[in-house]
Amino acid sequence: MYRSETKIRVRYGETDQMGYVYYGNYAMYYEVARVESLRQLGITYKELEDGGVMMPVLENKSKYLSPALYDDELRIVTTIQEKPGVRILFHYDIFNESNKLIHQGETLLAFVNKTNGKPCRPPEQFQRVLIPFFG
Repeated sequence: MYRSETKIRVRYGETDQMGYVYYGNYAMYYEVARVESLRQLGITYKELEDGGVMMPVLENKSKYLSPALYDDELRIVTTIQEKPGVRILFHYDIFNESNKLIHQGETLLAFVNKTNGKPCRPPEQFQRVLIPFFG
């Protein structure tokens, strides 16, 4: 299993009239955490795309446990629990500054060849950096 952490501070514009993070912004938080998670592995989305592979989102799931508020510093723990094939599933646990679990989510993405638009295996570089976590 691969695990990474990313911190995000809630900006005023991300909140709704009640002062809570607007529910649609969690998908953006997932994206930030996912991109930073790959960056911590030494891979960037730009490198994947420059190498001819896209990673579109197929599914996005959210479970709201408690609200996040303006100016909270959120800690997002991102995990990849299974070795990716043509698809990759990211899990997210979001904690507030009191270390309370406030949100859980998942995104399922596919590896897609940019040239023909068909699903493909993860690039060799991607598979190689995950070996220590999945054997």
